[in-house]
Amino acid sequence: MPRLALRFSTQTLLLQLGVVLLVVLLSGTVHAWLVYGRIGTEAENQALTLARTVASDPVIRSQVEAISKESGTPPAAVLAAGPIQAAAEAARSRTGALFVVVTDETGLRLAHPDRARLGERVSTDPSDALSGKEVTTRNTGTLGPSAGAKVPVYAPGSAATTPGSAATPGSAATPGSAATVVGEISVGYSMESLGQSLAEDIVPIALTAAGSLIAGVLASFLLRRRLQRLTLGLEPEEISTLVHDQVAVLQGVDDGVIGISADGRITVFNAAARRLLGMPEESGHPSPATAGTEWAGSDWTGTDWANAAVPAQLKALTQPSAHDAEAVEIVAGGRVLVANARKALHRKEDLGWVVMLRDRTELQQLTRQLDAVGTMSAALRAQRHEFANQLHTIAGFMSIGQHGQAKDYLARISATGPLKFPVQQAELLQDPYLQAFVGAKSVEAHERGVALRIGPETLVREHVTEPQDVTTVLGNLIDNAVNAAVAGSSTQRWVELELLDEPGPDGGTLHIVVADSGDGLGEVESERVFVEGFTTAEAADGGNAKAGGQGLGLALVRQLARRRGGDVRVLEPGSPGGPGAVFMATMPKVTGTPEGAPRAEPTAATERSATEPTEGHE
Repeated sequence: MPRLALRFSTQTLLLQLGVVLLVVLLSGTVHAWLVYGRIGTEAENQALTLARTVASDPVIRSQVEAISKESGTPPAAVLAAGPIQAAAEAARSRTGALFVVVTDETGLRLAHPDRARLGERVSTDPSDALSGKEVTTRNTGTLGPSAGAKVPVYAPGSAATTPGSAATPGSAATPGSAATVVGEISVGYSMESLGQSLAEDIVPIALTAAGSLIAGVLASFLLRRRLQRLTLGLEPEEISTLVHDQVAVLQGVDDGVIGISADGRITVFNAAARRLLGMPEESGHPSPATAGTEWAGSDWTGTDWANAAVPAQLKALTQPSAHDAEAVEIVAGGRVLVANARKALHRKEDLGWVVMLRDRTELQQLTRQLDAVGTMSAALRAQRHEFANQLHTIAGFMSIGQHGQAKDYLARISATGPLKFPVQQAELLQDPYLQAFVGAKSVEAHERGVALRIGPETLVREHVTEPQDVTTVLGNLIDNAVNAAVAGSSTQRWVELELLDEPGPDGGTLHIVVADSGDGLGEVESERVFVEGFTTAEAADGGNAKAGGQGLGLALVRQLARRRGGDVRVLEPGSPGGPGAVFMATMPKVTGTPEGAPRAEPTAATERSATEPTEGHE
């Protein structure tokens, strides 16, 4: 059965406990060693002081000199009853030393705590002290391990150093010329007593170490709990897998994803979101729309969501009063986007918001194109029936022999122009695409009681090369104008369209002017009509209407035109009773001459209509 692997948080806890325990043990050991060394040094200094005191005693000096002059050493019984033994034992008893030993100039004991060892040679080398040096030692003698000192004994009357003026331990004494060393004093303190002193001092050390260990254990447990809370109980391998999956998903989808934490900071901002919102792909190079925003890495990670340069509609989705998953349409970066936000929860913990962005621009454009195609198809079906009726009429004239009437009928049909759509002055349009599209729009307008006409200044010599963008801009302006004409108070409902192309080396510029018979913008400011959410119904109601469209058309066409280097603006706001507002769109690089095709020249009908007065909007 496989061994169950410990969780990462448990491994971290055990590692921290091991480190804390190791640090506490090392600290306690070093501290105890330092304390032991300090106590030993104090014992050596105390032994040196006591040895100097005993060595300076006149009785000791005279008695040691007397014995040194004799041949041989007195018996142990005599030494035990002598003054040297009495003075040494008195000093030892008074100071608590382990031993106070006095020797002659040959190292034989004259005083010793163990009287049986009197007259014997000392167990440690006395040569340094007998040569006039003061030394401190730590060694093991007959009485056990000790820390002590050895000091020379000088003969009375010698110019020897006195206590307080003696050389430092290990250095030679500096007696006068008649200085004579007659013996030495050895004083020692038991290492066992040093151990007892250390045991007394080790209690606070142990208490400190135990307190440090408890604090370390508590801190480790708190850190473990915080780690589990921050990682949501996930293991490092699981976090690594999640990171890889997140990068693969966020960078691999076409939808924009924005993550906002519970404290209002952006945590996720994928490349699709930047692209859909028209923001720069590379970090450190914000566009004018995002200038002043703090960039982090390749996105806005860490930026305050409230201060981020994103549309206000996105921020409104994350307000506490917003409904979860409620979708809204916005215009950003020349695109129509559908955005919605969801609250993110994990085990009832608030993780913030996730905002999703989906591109509906192509769908909007495709819908508009399909509407235009459907309108054109209906118009073509009607024209087919009308054309069939005309053929039947001509065939009837021919069958009854009325050739002159048939010829006159054909002349009248030819004089109506290339289009049979209900468009006034349709012959001014030379481009087939514009003929078909405007004709289809005229059918829609005619069904609503609005006459669509071409202005006399219309002149398009080249062909449309970007029909998708032209369809979006031109179709929206015509639709808005038709709506305004229908809602207007004028009895004559009309929409006038003028188109003029301006050739260029990289493609011609198409200028579009659309006017209507409506009541104008009223009190509404010209720039407000290009704000998202504003509809033509609001303009008709003085800006108070709440219905009538999505309010995305004008905002979208302006962004689309500006993205191409052009613009859409209001030339005239109009007036109540008509004429209505006049809009002008400039579309660069949307016209050109196909290879092998000659440039269209104005026809005779165009020249004739340009010189004839027409009823139109100035």
